Order: sequence, then structure tokens, then C-alpha cells
Amino acid sequence: MRREITIIGGGLAGLTAAIACAEGGAAVTLHEAHRVLGGRARSSAAPYIANDGTHVFYSDGEPWRWMAARGLVQPFRRPALGELARGRFRYGGRLTLTPPWSLVNALTKRRVVAPVDRDFGSWATERFGEEAMRTACGLVGVITYDADPGRLSAAFVWERVLRASSPHYPAPRYVVGGWQRVVERMADHARGLGVRIETGSRVDRLPEDTPVIVATSLDAARTLLGDESLRWESGRAALLDLGLASSPRDVFFVSDLDEGGFVEQYGMVDRTLAPAGHTLAQLEVPLRAGETKAGGITRLERLADLALPGWRERATWRREAVANGRSGALDLPGTSWRDRPAIGRGSGVWLAGDSVAAPGMLSEVSSHSALTAAAAALRASGLRVAA
Repeated sequence: MRREITIIGGGLAGLTAAIACAEGGAAVTLHEAHRVLGGRARSSAAPYIANDGTHVFYSDGEPWRWMAARGLVQPFRRPALGELARGRFRYGGRLTLTPPWSLVNALTKRRVVAPVDRDFGSWATERFGEEAMRTACGLVGVITYDADPGRLSAAFVWERVLRASSPHYPAPRYVVGGWQRVVERMADHARGLGVRIETGSRVDRLPEDTPVIVATSLDAARTLLGDESLRWESGRAALLDLGLASSPRDVFFVSDLDEGGFVEQYGMVDRTLAPAGHTLAQLEVPLRAGETKAGGITRLERLADLALPGWRERATWRREAVANGRSGALDLPGTSWRDRPAIGRGSGVWLAGDSVAAPGMLSEVSSHSALTAAAAALRASGLRVAA
């Protein structure tokens, strides 16, 4: 008889864990409380297919390689040189082709190691100067979903600054058809391996007869496990998605070094996301302390005025949202990913998700933690971890 493993949660972490456990020979059952799989990896329905936030995969990370090896992210697009030439930076209230020299100079110091126990603001100001520090914080606003990255661990922020400014060919990859396609392929692949997927299946009590991987948000895991220690700092941002009639004046992306915002025209790199003659733009800005959704959306509209001239008259679809505590972990000074809630919870229970003790950036944490949890559950079941 095949050893059984139960997985709770059908987002990227849960589906990754399900595939890894099934590859190791386990009989896997996955429970998803919603009727649709994917969690934060879901996309909107056509005609405008928008991810749940400004998502991209990074090809220089191990999770991408794991998915690509299984055909889960193909076909994909990488930004062409012509599209990259239409990228801009907002600095001093206007759009520029390049960031300020102080930031460029700081980004050449790629061998500098930032300390874990200092805040990025004071460390980077001492090392590179105040202007470089402020603009670096603006650069990673889209990655951290935090309006003040300077308060975070210097090591945490610096790693993300370096990933976002890779001198090699840009690492972002765009799966054709949006992230929902990845979810669909993962689910099909899991079922092909024999995984039993039950949607609309809310689990209120942990099963006692199988190893369990809890691949939910920290809030949901805290309730399910009755463990109040399952908390970690996360970000909060306003999101604005726009379906627009195409215009040759539109930029591909704008990195807002002033306010940490971001605009990306996904419909330029993947034309399946919008009807012919139209495009899809997704915008994000971290919300300041006490700022309302309306305040964040107003700031995004001002950013759209710069990046997407005449967008108000061209808009045919619009969606607004707030991402609150669902953007992954933020490490404060003196902490690192090793200090986040542990994957192993004891008594045959493991935790996976974007805010637990695993390395990586954004969704990479979900994948890393899921693979670690799956390996531990397989070993506990007397099964071998697949290569």
C-alpha cells in the first residue's frame, strides 16, 4: 500500500508539495477550500487576463528551474530589447531613461555584503549616500510591497536590490496566458501523478492518520494549528489593473524611484492577455502607514498619467485591490529567513508558504518551503525524495 500524505492548500506551495510528494511515491490528497485552485497565483478571466498583482517569475532562481524541468511554465516570453528600450524610471516627478548616477554607482558594488542586524536606511546611507539609499528603496517597492524598505534588514533589502538590477539579460519571465496557466498545468501534472485534488474542501481539523503539509497563508495556518506564534511582517500595497486601447506612446514599464510604485504593460510582452488592438497594464504602489486604498489608487492614477498618456479615455476595463499581508515575508533588522516560522511543526506536520523559513524572493519562498516540506514528509513516510 502506498504511504499517504495530506496537503492543505491549493496555491503554488500546495501544488508544488503535491507534485514533489507524488514523485516520491506517496499517495497524495490535496484539499483546497475554494472552488478554484491557485490562491494568489490566479488570474482574471478573459478578455483581460490579469494576475493577482504584478507577478513575474525570475529565471535565476531554483523554483523556476524546478518548474521548467517539468514543463510547467512553458511557453513563456522574455522581454525583448525593443520592449526594454521602452522602460523608464520616475525620479524627481518626471520620467527618465536611466536612474540617477548615485544609484547606478551603488549597483556596481555587487560584491558588497550587507549586514543582517542593521536597517537598510542607515547602512546604505553610510555606504552609498542618502540619494542612492532612497532610490534603492524606490526600486524594491514593487518587490517588498512596503512603503519604507529602509526600516528593513539591510541584508534583506540589498539582496532584492541586486536581484532587481541584474547586469545580465533581465531575469523576469512571463508565462504566456498568465499565472493561471501555470496553476492549470501544475494541477494537470499532479493529477497525472495520481494526486487526488478536492476543491471546495475546507479542513477545520488536522488529520491524525497521515503526514500533513499545511500550505496556506500564515493567518489560516495559525487558526488551523492553534499556534499564535505563526506571525511575520508582510507588506501592504494598492493594485490597479487597466485594460486599454493600445497606444505607441505607452512605456513597457516604469520603476517609480520616488514612491516605490511600478507600472508594467503586460499586454506588450504577452499579447494573449488582451483583445487585439488593446493592452493590459498592471500597477502597484506600497501603501504608507495609515493610508487608505483610495489614497493609494489616487497615487497610482497620477503615475498612470505619466506612463500611459490618455489612459482615462482609452480604458475599457479596470480593477482595483489592496494586497494586505499577502506579499511574502519582510525581515526586520536582526532577522533573516531562518528566523521565520519553521517548516517543521512536529507531530508529522509541516508548513509551506511565502512567509516561512525558506530562502528566495516573493513566490520563490513558497516553492522552496514546499519542496523542503515535501522532502521531510517523504522521509518520515519511509519514501525517497525524487531527484
